[in-house]
Amino acid sequence: MEPLKDYFPEIEPFQTEFLKVSDLHHVYVEQCGNPNGRPVLFLHGGPGGGVLPYHRQFFDAKFYRIILFDQRGSGKSTPAAELKDNTTWDLVNDIEKIRAHLNIKDWIVFGGSWGSTLALAYAITHPEKVKGLILRGIFLTRPSEIKWFYQEGASQIFPDAWEKYFNYIPAAERNDFVTAYYKRLTSDHADTRLEAARIWSQWEAATSRLHVDSQSIKDFEEPTLALQFARIECHYFINHSFFKTDNYLLENISKIKQIPATIIQGRYDVVCPVRSAWDLHRAWPEAKLNIIADAGHSAGEPGIRSALIDATEAFKTY
Repeated sequence: MEPLKDYFPEIEPFQTEFLKVSDLHHVYVEQCGNPNGRPVLFLHGGPGGGVLPYHRQFFDAKFYRIILFDQRGSGKSTPAAELKDNTTWDLVNDIEKIRAHLNIKDWIVFGGSWGSTLALAYAITHPEKVKGLILRGIFLTRPSEIKWFYQEGASQIFPDAWEKYFNYIPAAERNDFVTAYYKRLTSDHADTRLEAARIWSQWEAATSRLHVDSQSIKDFEEPTLALQFARIECHYFINHSFFKTDNYLLENISKIKQIPATIIQGRYDVVCPVRSAWDLHRAWPEAKLNIIADAGHSAGEPGIRSALIDATEAFKTY
């Protein structure tokens, strides 16, 4: 077997800015790598997750012009954790505004978890602007996927982490945890919002890797990060991610079958189980599916990291 590929060297942006995308929202945009290189867009997860410095390191900075941005309410974008005017289609429009603002004709789009959802929604809406798709940890936002992770399913695998999430909600409301958490995440009381946000976010952090990372759980003690992640996620999920139908992405996959695509999925992904990647591949057999045998959900796990870097290297020809 070939050795696993490590990240490309750390890099800093050559340009950062805040782009006004509505009367309320400004999104943080950064560019890294080669200003004259092949444009590639990185879409972070969550929704609400934000961009991290290591996200730049999936790409060869000598070859790619790497564009990353914090989606509405996320990361450095303002206002933080804002739910108003924050929908999937607002984000799709923001991507187009960024592309036009940066004078980019077309680009490769790279997205994991919720980023895969948004990448698919954007490509379906603007297929002529997408030269290739690199997708990781497929999330189609179907009701069965939300139920699996936030109601019952993943709880059977991580009962220890689930207990705190479960016990926080009174027995009378446990038939619908998403609604119960949304009520608290949008409470008029700041302490209630923050407590719910930390518990919601730490549940996801506890289940995102094959080997639990205690530091990623601790990270969500930070108030702004917890509130951004939990409030925006729950807002999207209670609104069915603003799709017209429960299976919108698969129903519209014919619009992007001509786009070269690679799907990378951890076999033991508990957050976004492999079933979704398999269903996407069955609907879109032209896309390459690579199931990583010893990985969970996180892009930072060795096998997934290596496969993502293999993909960005392969896509240099597109």
